[in-house]
Amino acid sequence: MLQTVLKPGPAETVSESHLAAYRFMLRARLLDEKFAALYRAGKIQGGVFLGRGQEALSAAIGLSLKKNDVFAPLIRDAAGRLAFGESVLDAVRTFLGSALGPMRGRDGNVHRGKPKEGYLAMISHLGAMISVVNGMLLAHRFKKISGTVGAACLGDGATSTGSFHEALNQAAVEKLPLILVVANNQYAYSTPTARQFACDDLADKAIGYGVRAHSVDATDLTQCLKVVGDAVARARDGQGPQLIIANLLRLCGHGEHDDAGYIVPELKNSPLGRDCLKVAEEYLLQQNWTEPAQLAVWRSHIIQEIEEAVAQVQREPSPDPFAEEWRAIASEHLSETHAQ
Repeated sequence: MLQTVLKPGPAETVSESHLAAYRFMLRARLLDEKFAALYRAGKIQGGVFLGRGQEALSAAIGLSLKKNDVFAPLIRDAAGRLAFGESVLDAVRTFLGSALGPMRGRDGNVHRGKPKEGYLAMISHLGAMISVVNGMLLAHRFKKISGTVGAACLGDGATSTGSFHEALNQAAVEKLPLILVVANNQYAYSTPTARQFACDDLADKAIGYGVRAHSVDATDLTQCLKVVGDAVARARDGQGPQLIIANLLRLCGHGEHDDAGYIVPELKNSPLGRDCLKVAEEYLLQQNWTEPAQLAVWRSHIIQEIEEAVAQVQREPSPDPFAEEWRAIASEHLSETHAQ
């Protein structure tokens, strides 16, 4: 099972939900920074894609979902993955290729998940996961499982693909409880939005599909928690697909291999260029919901947790291609047999 996490419930206060989200944001940021350092040291095979600037949106998604819901995160959704229940240990195991990880060290570090628990391993960030979420939601319908929703995350570039059109159209026709979250970070890799769509606002695309659109300033944690929470509630209430356009700026390159020299200074210096983690931290202090000393304690504890996980995983074996039985992970023989 996924690790138990504290999620805001109906009885919890606004301050508690903000504090929970902030801790997931901070854990994701510090975990990303550790992965970036390991990548630069040559310890990670494959790429490293940081979620810097996207943590508020991501945490809000993970916290808005419940057990038995479906979650298809993006490569930058470390905060959402953690909030949905992924452990730091599982994340580290995947990036370092441990045979004890959820993907047994077989797959790239972004293609990880536990489908039986609704946590999907990403196929692609270019819209392909929407139809997978649709399929799982339809399976819930066929099995008479009610009250569940599915969240699929994608970037603005994915809205220009055929897979986006086909899957959103299907979800609208079937009135599926789909929450489609578009992180509009102003660039599809290095292609600016002006070169990939002509509508004034990506939210305008919702009209053609007959779905409800929501826009959010994704640098603001308060807005993210409210807008994402409201959209999830509407979908869970039977009001069909919900499209969320989250406006932000990627505060790093597309990956650690990319210096992001194409991002214009005007965007960096605009409100979109705010660091959502710093904005959230300042808000928590302003509301007197925490204090600097407590923030320092959280940071220290998270760093220790990450360092201990890395030290443990570095002692674990990599998969042996000569001894491995190449069966599907979902098969009975290999099904979730390793301790968490």
